[in-house]
Amino acid sequence: MNKSHYVAIMAGGIGSRFWPKSRTSYPKQFLDILNTGKTLIQWTYERYATFIPKENIFIVTSDEYTSIVKKQLPALPVENILAEPSRKNTAPCIAYISFKLLQKDPEASLIVAPSDHLILDNERFKEITLQALHFVGHIKSLVTLGINPTYPNTGYGYIQHDVLPVADGIYKVKTFTEKPNLELAKTFLASGDFLWNAGIFAWRVKNVVKAFEMYQPEMYELFDGVKADYNTAREKAAMDGIYPLCTNISIDVAIMEKADNVYVIPSSFGWSDLGTWNSAYDNLEKDYLGNAVAGDNVIVIDATKCMISASHDKLLVLQGLDDFIVVDTKDVLLVCKKEKEQAIKEYVAEVKRNKGEKYL
Repeated sequence: MNKSHYVAIMAGGIGSRFWPKSRTSYPKQFLDILNTGKTLIQWTYERYATFIPKENIFIVTSDEYTSIVKKQLPALPVENILAEPSRKNTAPCIAYISFKLLQKDPEASLIVAPSDHLILDNERFKEITLQALHFVGHIKSLVTLGINPTYPNTGYGYIQHDVLPVADGIYKVKTFTEKPNLELAKTFLASGDFLWNAGIFAWRVKNVVKAFEMYQPEMYELFDGVKADYNTAREKAAMDGIYPLCTNISIDVAIMEKADNVYVIPSSFGWSDLGTWNSAYDNLEKDYLGNAVAGDNVIVIDATKCMISASHDKLLVLQGLDDFIVVDTKDVLLVCKKEKEQAIKEYVAEVKRNKGEKYL
């Protein structure tokens, strides 16, 4: 293992599309969504621990989740849990870990990845990630992993790349596109030079810090202004001071869409962002009627193609439903047509309006 290879696992989101299983106080990265016996963040940590030194694995999360991270990842050094005082999207999160590592190890190469994605082919994932780290170690570049699309998904952002590679399997990025409508997604797929944006990045920290200086000078000034505090007892107070001043912006909009040294590796390693109940359905085993059941105490009668998630300590009997999402928790039952899953965020907003924060 290379001592200058690091990973930052981002674990601060609230996973609202997985409501009512995912709650603000205990979001989806800390849940066993697929009934495997491990939570999503545990799978992510273990995946990286096979090729990144354990002391070089960092979790960047919200203040309120640090105790959950400690409990779920007992092997992780406590000082490797970075607490964000507020949610400001991915750019400040990435600036924080990058500036901190620059002070600790100026030669550091960093992988940044979400905590809640599913990856089935860990060996292939390791190969591609190490390829990205090797590339950024030799070329002044910002690399992202793009997923070879299998159908015209309208829930992902897309990355367009040049036709000819600059190195074996690595291409210059032409454009980033936000979530398209179905017609545009079909066009992207047919063109052959568009990939799904997985939100997994690699770079030398000194190069991403330079990119912040160039494209986000105000944010750069904030994080650079407290560089004497990183890796000291003053670090938390410094972050508490500058986070309220940070723009709420994604790393894609802040830097990746602006920089001219962005490259992508087209990848296939059994990836899903597990963003919705339908994506969980796609990745669970089905019974002979096409029902996916996460829960050991469910009886299904005359129901087809349903996504069912239930607690183990309550019996759930389901009859007669076709193509539904059914999620049963101790205080909320959600019954929703699968085709309406993108509206779950709206239903959560409706719950908040009518019932306050209690069920969020």
